[in-house]
Amino acid sequence: MVIETKLSTKPVQVTNTLLMISPDQFGFNDQTASTNTFQNGTSETTIAVKDKALAEFNNVVTALSDNGMQVIVCPSRTDVSTPDAVFPNNWISFHKEIPNFDVVLYPMLAPNRRAERQFEKVKSLIPWMDIDPERVLDLTRFENSGQFLEGTGSLVFDRANKVVFAHESPRTSYNVLDAFCEQTGYRPVKFHASDKEGRPIYHTNVVMSIGSGFSVVCLESITDRKERKNVEFNLKDLGLDIIDISLDQLNSFCANVLEVKSSSNQSHILMSVTAYDAFTQKQRRQLMTPVGKLIPVDIETIEKVGGGSARCMVAEVFTNKQ
Repeated sequence: MVIETKLSTKPVQVTNTLLMISPDQFGFNDQTASTNTFQNGTSETTIAVKDKALAEFNNVVTALSDNGMQVIVCPSRTDVSTPDAVFPNNWISFHKEIPNFDVVLYPMLAPNRRAERQFEKVKSLIPWMDIDPERVLDLTRFENSGQFLEGTGSLVFDRANKVVFAHESPRTSYNVLDAFCEQTGYRPVKFHASDKEGRPIYHTNVVMSIGSGFSVVCLESITDRKERKNVEFNLKDLGLDIIDISLDQLNSFCANVLEVKSSSNQSHILMSVTAYDAFTQKQRRQLMTPVGKLIPVDIETIEKVGGGSARCMVAEVFTNKQ
């Protein structure tokens, strides 16, 4: 299913090169369930769940590749348990807008998620990048003090303006955020977001996303009025059209979308079928113009068992050597 949308206007915000990690040991992660209310258990066998996740993953890779994106696929580790390896955006991000760093490595809450990090393997799959060890910002030391910042799950970037939005939660520590901003020159916009039961939402990228000229955000989830107004003000100040979604739409991963571009520089928006179906027609029109595509992908098992959606499956690769 493909729907027409718009042309990218801020290349620094969007890339056509994407890193994805195969869910070779996918399953329900007991170590993350207490902080992620989107995870659901299943009566299916471990093998059946993994096979469904692998099929969904391969379909996403095909959909992106068929639409002109370069997808770098890395197998997950099999020597240790890595049930959430399909979500690489939580441990690594790539940058060309930061003067001193090309790569950032992040501290993660669950011990078995820390085992997902395969930096040397990923470097070997991106040979043109030739990453200088001095240009890697390694924040993983914060794990030793129980502080976390889970990549572009915790951080939603406006890369063009070097502004980062972050919602404090058990997986997003403001102290680590401040260290990130001090090292990179980003300006933080801090807030708190909760679900209908008043529980902290586990990641910022479930609350909001930013593309070229637009932001999908659930302002309703930001219950503090001053914080809500501050987030809204900053989004408008950045020149972004706000697509405000409801808490029910947040639960359908409508904010967990990602703008990518093809090799011909055409903008696309990756989202799950769950999210696509939950958007109203008016909201779809806000995302759409006569050029480009929406790319809805069926990832029901990954969403229900893993508790993450389409944006979580992708780490964008930005490099000055692309």
